[in-house]
Amino acid sequence: MKKIIVTKNLPFEIEKSFKNYNLVYNKSSEPLSRDKLQKELFDADGIISMLSDKIDATMLENAKNLKVVANYAVGFNNIDVDYCSKKKIVVCNTPHVLTEATAELGFALMISAARRIVEADKFVRQGKFKGWEPTLFLGDGLQNKTLGIYGFGKIGQTLANFARNFKMNIIYNSRSRKRHEENLIDAQYVTFEHLLDKSDFLVVTAPLNTSTKHQFTENEFKRMKNSSVFINLGRGEIIKESDLAEALENGEIAYAGLDVYEFEPSVNKKLLNMDNVILLPHIGSATVTARKEMAGLCVQSVKEVLEKNNLPWNAVNKNFIVDK
Repeated sequence: MKKIIVTKNLPFEIEKSFKNYNLVYNKSSEPLSRDKLQKELFDADGIISMLSDKIDATMLENAKNLKVVANYAVGFNNIDVDYCSKKKIVVCNTPHVLTEATAELGFALMISAARRIVEADKFVRQGKFKGWEPTLFLGDGLQNKTLGIYGFGKIGQTLANFARNFKMNIIYNSRSRKRHEENLIDAQYVTFEHLLDKSDFLVVTAPLNTSTKHQFTENEFKRMKNSSVFINLGRGEIIKESDLAEALENGEIAYAGLDVYEFEPSVNKKLLNMDNVILLPHIGSATVTARKEMAGLCVQSVKEVLEKNNLPWNAVNKNFIVDK
């Protein structure tokens, strides 16, 4: 009987899906310890992992039976993909099914920052609202503003489509230019420096890799407009969080909205005490539909490898060849 590990409780019929497997299913709110996970991986055939699970070479070196790692996320920077390929382990993620949910959250952060929604809500709850005032919580609108997107994959493109309906101007910077998509959306490819200079709203949707880590630091925030709003939907380590806190404190940018953090789940203490930043607990894909579809895709990926010996369409190590 093949052994499957699922490291977190998922909104899906996991036990039913793996009824013919030896299932190790962590339903606890606490994550599996590294030692426990490594011990379970020793004779496991597959694992459905979370972003918080570091699946590195040390973790995998004694996992003799492992054939597939299905990561419950579109990102996979927590997995040593190169090492997995060497060991003929298929690595899968959950692309596309969370695109709309994450883009929606990004747009919610944009509007909430522009119109100071969280500040205003707090003001009312504290009993400070005494009646309508002409200058009470003046914010800004989105129409005719420039949205800059760093990383123009599916999430960035969907966000751009939302913004187009609000009559925003769209510019983007990405590792490669996407001419077909920019023509469809009426977006303009610009240099990274132009993106910093011109964006009224700058949204990060890029993945984390060696070229994007700490792409936004003190120098980049100083170059942005002091009226600009900075949103991070990508990965926390793309920005240097302490530099962002300084930029907000010094008025180098006006507002920020974060769903991910450099040292997640820890959050910079300065940011916790600021009114001009919205802090969310990594809920970009947190809709019922998206999370169920993510789980379903992980289950499907594991079974595709273990039951059919096929390479799933969502494998990230595409050069990997499953032995027939």
